Amino acid sequence: QVQLVESGGGLARAGDSLRLSCAASGRTFDDLTMGWFREAPGREREFVAAVTWSGVNKHYSDSVKGRFTILRDNRKRMVNLQMDSLKPEDTAVYYCASSSSVVITSTRAEYADWGQGTQVTVAS
Repeated sequence: QVQLVESGGGLARAGDSLRLSCAASGRTFDDLTMGWFREAPGREREFVAAVTWSGVNKHYSDSVKGRFTILRDNRKRMVNLQMDSLKPEDTAVYYCASSSSVVITSTRAEYADWGQGTQVTVAS
């Protein structure tokens, strides 16, 4: 099991940038696929971005492609989500999650461990 703690959320204006961080502890980190999901009020939790253990293979949802970047640092046991050109529709609680899948996945059920979430609010 891996413990995940997110940080870096807050209030931003449309067009601004925010950087979310996720610190991992517990089991081995550098063989995990790491992902970011988000949950807006009244909506189901949705996939945002994922990166495989090497940091080379990445996948993004269509809604954030070209604006968000997922990065991982295995030595620091961290995964970050750089969010640029924020839009009001990016407002949500953002969750970091880990998966033992060896291939990149956007399927929520394949992520076993989750952080507590961090709120991102984007004002127009």
